[in-house]
Amino acid sequence: MTIYITQGHYTERAIKGMIVRPEDRMDAVRAMIELAGGKLLDYYVTFGDYDFLVISEADNDIDMASVVLTATASGGVTDVKTSIALRTTDAMRAMEGAKTLMEGFRAAGEKA
Repeated sequence: MTIYITQGHYTERAIKGMIVRPEDRMDAVRAMIELAGGKLLDYYVTFGDYDFLVISEADNDIDMASVVLTATASGGVTDVKTSIALRTTDAMRAMEGAKTLMEGFRAAGEKA
């Protein structure tokens, strides 16, 4: 499964609503991700550039895109950014693949 790291902002309306009626959004986020066939790994409220960070797994980008589209369309979040993360073992496999590819690759403008 692919790991996704999603960050975003709560809308002003959402923040005001959570102040009036505090709620832990992790259960709602988990349910949505699981309905799309994925798995929530962790959920954080963050300070700084973003208001939340979600770490999840899904079988494919289409399933995760449906989660992000649903969250954005709800009107409660904005400026959503999702990155794909590789476990170090997978990154090592990618480096080994790149090592093999580099042997036959020529950069633009270099002699053959």
